Amino acid sequence: MLNYLTIGNLIAMKVNNVLHHVSLQRGIQLLRTTQFDPYCLQRRPLDEKIVLNNPREVMLWTNHRVMEWLRSIDLSEYAPNLRGSGVHGALMVLEPKFTTDLLAQLLNISTSKTLLRRHISTHFNDLVGMQCLQAKRDGESQPESSRLLPSRKIKLGKKGLFKKKGKPDIDLDEFVCPMELCSFGIPLLDQTARLRLHSDPLLYRIDKKKDERVAKEVGAFSKEINTLTTKLQKEEEITTKPRKLAEV
Repeated sequence: MLNYLTIGNLIAMKVNNVLHHVSLQRGIQLLRTTQFDPYCLQRRPLDEKIVLNNPREVMLWTNHRVMEWLRSIDLSEYAPNLRGSGVHGALMVLEPKFTTDLLAQLLNISTSKTLLRRHISTHFNDLVGMQCLQAKRDGESQPESSRLLPSRKIKLGKKGLFKKKGKPDIDLDEFVCPMELCSFGIPLLDQTARLRLHSDPLLYRIDKKKDERVAKEVGAFSKEINTLTTKLQKEEEITTKPRKLAEV
């Protein structure tokens, strides 16, 4: 059901941090290409070799594996700060707004520690490689791009969700990870991830059409459930008000 998880579903579960939304989005994007096979993910280093310029391996890293990488580059003191942050390999590689500045903020490395920030920037660049870095620069150059901050939250108004003034409202029925989500030129399909769709383009097209049809059906069903939930909440408020007045 992760394919059809909506923004409204996350808000209902009180997940309103923008970074967490993006983390889920990129995680689902990766898992979708692996047919949601959890055994593709790497929690610990496979061997003692240093990973360099290999974004397709890095995107399989779990949060724990990212912390292990920080320890390997002499940042053990800061590694625990990533626990529960939602940072994983797919977010680091696939999200163009994920930068070394954001990583430094999540690690609580102050801007005054320039040498330390330069250290993590150098190792991060070596880790993901030039292709990934160029994709991030291209993504950041897009007009709709805005900074991703650790503390930014999705704001709730009386009439629903809204962004900054002048921008369109967020659609609660929109999927957290749209079917056509862009990977910014970074290849997702790789044999090391145990993928199957790349071997048969026709099968990929059929599966894509099927997913889109099912997504629309599930989306409509989700909308009906949200409408019914809202009605039940209103009815409950109407019935509880006289009871409270009687008690007074």
